[in-house]
Amino acid sequence: MRAPTLTALSRLAAGLALTFGLTSVALAEDGEVKKIDPEAAKITLKHNGIKNLDMPAMQMAFRVSDPAWLKSLQVGDKVTFSAAKVDGQYTVTAISKK
Repeated sequence: MRAPTLTALSRLAAGLALTFGLTSVALAEDGEVKKIDPEAAKITLKHNGIKNLDMPAMQMAFRVSDPAWLKSLQVGDKVTFSAAKVDGQYTVTAISKK
């Protein structure tokens, strides 16, 4: 049997954090929905700085962990979200309307 890769371990850690609600509580950020692209499973957010990614405030597109989330959001919605770098892409790992 092969040893698990770092990517697989990263996904496992992110999944466990989401399962236990750690990401949404500890890393919640504020933002505003600027664009929704369901076909690409992406959302563009204007956001405050994201501490865990060492990212300043800006507007950018993120991949979403669950494309079904995009069905309940509209451009202009104020949201609270968590993001992480998953498989080399900035990804929203949790999101909810304010």
